[in-house]
Amino acid sequence: MAINMPGAGPAAEEARPENAEALEPGKPAPGGKRLSPSRLYMRRFARNKPALLGLVLFVLLVLFSLFGRYLTQWDHMEADFTALSVAPGVDGHLLGTNSAGNDTYAQLVHGLGRSLIIAVVVSLLTTAIAGLFGTTAAYFGGKIERAMLGFVHFLLILPSFLIIALVGTHFRGEWQVLVVVLTLFGWMLTARVIWSLATSLREREYVMAARFMGVSAIRTIIRHLVPNIGSLLIVTFTLGVASTVQSETALSFIGFGVKQPDVSLGSMLADGQNTLSTAPWLFYMPAALVVLLTVAMALIGDGLRDALDPTSQSGGRA
Repeated sequence: MAINMPGAGPAAEEARPENAEALEPGKPAPGGKRLSPSRLYMRRFARNKPALLGLVLFVLLVLFSLFGRYLTQWDHMEADFTALSVAPGVDGHLLGTNSAGNDTYAQLVHGLGRSLIIAVVVSLLTTAIAGLFGTTAAYFGGKIERAMLGFVHFLLILPSFLIIALVGTHFRGEWQVLVVVLTLFGWMLTARVIWSLATSLREREYVMAARFMGVSAIRTIIRHLVPNIGSLLIVTFTLGVASTVQSETALSFIGFGVKQPDVSLGSMLADGQNTLSTAPWLFYMPAALVVLLTVAMALIGDGLRDALDPTSQSGGRA
């Protein structure tokens, strides 16, 4: 007598996603070829057209910041006193000049590079600190966990913007100081999210086995807990670049960030706001770069999140 098992039969087969095995890392793809996790994630990311568009935009912006200076004879600090606030294309200035005679194109190249350096370094540092802090709190638990979370909550209630503004004013807009301050006050929320996820990982068999074998806490955290939240850290870093660009732009725009003689996109926006009616290119050109960079990182972050999430269908089939 045939026995019908739950979930068996034609209906269950129809409900089963096509090529379901190919959607899981390590499972054979159609044709019997086994896909590695990294290759699977790359395929899913490559099928996401908005994510690819964001990646292309980001690469183009990076190339512009690295090699754009070779397309002009002017330096970002060099002033042409015979061409003050000239329009784009006049007197050999591709994108015009500001009121001090500085070439707008050269300042855009340098300003984009400075904003990218600040954003990438701050995002990398905040992600690393948040990852280690959150997993450490989850691993130890008990009084140590409560003390670490209390420290995070204390930092969250501090008026961080006021502190950053005061420090930025005292150090006259040095970008290295801005990196330190943005890092110190930019990791807490991410650390709390990571802690909440890592609390479920600390009870896993491989973590318990490492404890019983006498593996040190720091080694267990780095080798077992942090890698298992790697996808979250990657997405956090990517989106952190976009949020840091916005923070640096806002601080520089109101005078608490990068200042002369250095240049960033935010400081260019601050200088250009006063000439919107007479020289609008001084505002709209750096604003366009800020928008492109933010959109590019947002698209990349969404694409990575979909590619690394096994339950997401946005990446398509591998």
